[in-house]
Amino acid sequence: MKAEARTRNLFHRHAALIVLASAIAIPALAQSAPVTQPDAQPAASPSVQQPAPAAAPSSTGEKEGFWGHVNPFARKKWVNKRVDPLKDRLNELDEVNAKNARDIQDVDGRAQAGIRKAQSTADTANQAASAAGDQAGKASAIAQSAAGRVDSLGQTVNGMDRYRVVSEVDVTFRGGQPVLSPAARKQLDDVAAGLAGQHGYLIEIEGHSPAAGSIGIQNSARLAEAAKRYLVTEHQIPVFRLHSVALGNSPAGGEGNDPQPVKASSVHIRLMENSLAAQGATMAHNSAPLN
Repeated sequence: MKAEARTRNLFHRHAALIVLASAIAIPALAQSAPVTQPDAQPAASPSVQQPAPAAAPSSTGEKEGFWGHVNPFARKKWVNKRVDPLKDRLNELDEVNAKNARDIQDVDGRAQAGIRKAQSTADTANQAASAAGDQAGKASAIAQSAAGRVDSLGQTVNGMDRYRVVSEVDVTFRGGQPVLSPAARKQLDDVAAGLAGQHGYLIEIEGHSPAAGSIGIQNSARLAEAAKRYLVTEHQIPVFRLHSVALGNSPAGGEGNDPQPVKASSVHIRLMENSLAAQGATMAHNSAPLN
């Protein structure tokens, strides 16, 4: 039984191989079989010329597809086989072009965004520069104004301690008594004229007496106090602007003058002012110096 089954299987395999070989060999023979010419015509008599037979179509043309020109599907397949690589290349080119277009669009978009950002930054920088320029101008103006004020203040401070003599007068007392005569009052009134409300002035009062020693100092102090009291009570001269000193019989000497011996009881009054007075209104005694 097993031997028969093997024999049948071998037979079936050989039969399948024969059928498959026949299916492959028949078409190949069909393509390679020579084209048969029609039967030759009987030979013509020598006296009658026969036209030359038409040339047989060339069988050397390129055969397309498995079946040549017979099977149109085989021709289409052959064409597709040659066109498909071109289509693949075209598709690749289309993809490359599309990718390039996307890349160009992306680069252009980023470039435009960068340009807009740079323009915005430049505008902001220009505005900041303009604002900084304005602030610098204002700061320069303020600095110049401050410098002018500092210079003015420096001049004022420098002039605060610099006094100049405006007027000088000697008020005499009879018998060495600290009693002001009408003439003495008139002299003190002239000194105090126009000083009300003024600033930057001082009044120096020097008391002199011909007596020697402490008696002369005491007498000169009473004379200076009498003149000082009159200016305060009658002309409201601030006390801090009055400076008095009792010199007794010390020689009296002004600036640039030689010391002179004291011969009578008197008070030497000197009106002084500095640059602060010059900044205000002109004092009345400037136009009419005292004698």
